[in-house]
Amino acid sequence: MKVCAFGLTEIPLGQHNIKDPRLDETHKLVEAKKKAYAQVEVVGDEGLVDSDCVVTTEDGFLELTFRDVDFIETRLGRDPSAEEREALLKLKGALENEKTVFEANLGEAEREALEIHGFSSNKPIVVATPGELGEPDALMVRVFRESGWICFLTVGGSENRAWPIPGGTTAWEAGGAIHTDIQKGFIRAEIINFADFIEAGGETLAKRADKQRLEMKDYLMQDYDLTSFRFNK
Repeated sequence: MKVCAFGLTEIPLGQHNIKDPRLDETHKLVEAKKKAYAQVEVVGDEGLVDSDCVVTTEDGFLELTFRDVDFIETRLGRDPSAEEREALLKLKGALENEKTVFEANLGEAEREALEIHGFSSNKPIVVATPGELGEPDALMVRVFRESGWICFLTVGGSENRAWPIPGGTTAWEAGGAIHTDIQKGFIRAEIINFADFIEAGGETLAKRADKQRLEMKDYLMQDYDLTSFRFNK
């Protein structure tokens, strides 16, 4: 996952651990040699187009939306097709009401009419407060949670690890986040809901309480699912 720190110097560029306290809680309940937080790559302004989400200030948010308004006005002045014009006007109205392109709820036909354009605000944008900029670890946890990405957990043995995946990822796709061999030989995923895990007091106790279930390839992973994959090697 790639995060653009737009107009920010307070967050160093490079790899960042997402220090979600839920992994700390997990590590207290399941013995392992180490814990491994999910990681994201933080890039500067030049990485805006290819990033998955943006973290910025209020001024940065306004700059991004103003860029899109300027672009839309330019396109409207170049006699676009009727379909593109309608979609552009809808976006302009959303932006003028302090929404982003990402939040504009475009229909499929409208998205198709605009797919050739790269808008600056066409992704989740997190506006950091001055106080949050002084606590980058907590801020990055918030950015991750609001980005549309989630994590699943693998626990025990050498490490307790949080694996980052986009929301809407299937169990089969999640297996591939660990290793392509798991995806190729996927049989099933053994899942414990995180709330059930915490309520039971650990993985073993959750299993004893019959909280583990079997899921197939098309299961949509939920945030912080405890997961064990069964696959043909």
